[in-house]
Amino acid sequence: MSEQATAIVAGGCFWCTEAVFRDVIGVSEVESGYIGGAGANPTYKAVCSGTTGHAEAIRVTFDPAQLTYGDLLDIHMATHDPSQLNRQGNDVGTQYRSALFPDGEAERAEAEAAIARWNGDHAGSSAVTTIEGPAVWYSAEDYHQLYWEGEGQRNPYCLAVIPPKLQKLRKSFAARVKA
Repeated sequence: MSEQATAIVAGGCFWCTEAVFRDVIGVSEVESGYIGGAGANPTYKAVCSGTTGHAEAIRVTFDPAQLTYGDLLDIHMATHDPSQLNRQGNDVGTQYRSALFPDGEAERAEAEAAIARWNGDHAGSSAVTTIEGPAVWYSAEDYHQLYWEGEGQRNPYCLAVIPPKLQKLRKSFAARVKA
């Protein structure tokens, strides 16, 4: 097994972004959590209130020999709507913002390039995705982890939002999807 890397991205509900990246070749783990706000050890209730400044986000552990950071960012940008400010569908608030949390200057440059690629492919629309950090990562409560695989399959919200994201992943990145 080669050395693993991590990436932290936010793009709306973490249940939805987690479900997408669990299907990507080279990804070994996806963890839901909170990042980018004030106060230590935020809770779901506090983050959902919109008062902490934290975003719902995912931390993706991946094999850079199978999936580059830039390709991971391209998948992220394509499977949510980065042109929506502080909202994804019916989820509204800064906790649902589109954001990238690079680790260092090289990743920051790749984040800028990913946003520029998305903007170049979407004439007439601009990404409002922010590049933030450094910031402290907080794991979400246990019941949020692997949500789609469990409770999410019975949750009407997830059933409405996640399958279209997975279809977009399979259509646009077929060679990157796990069998």
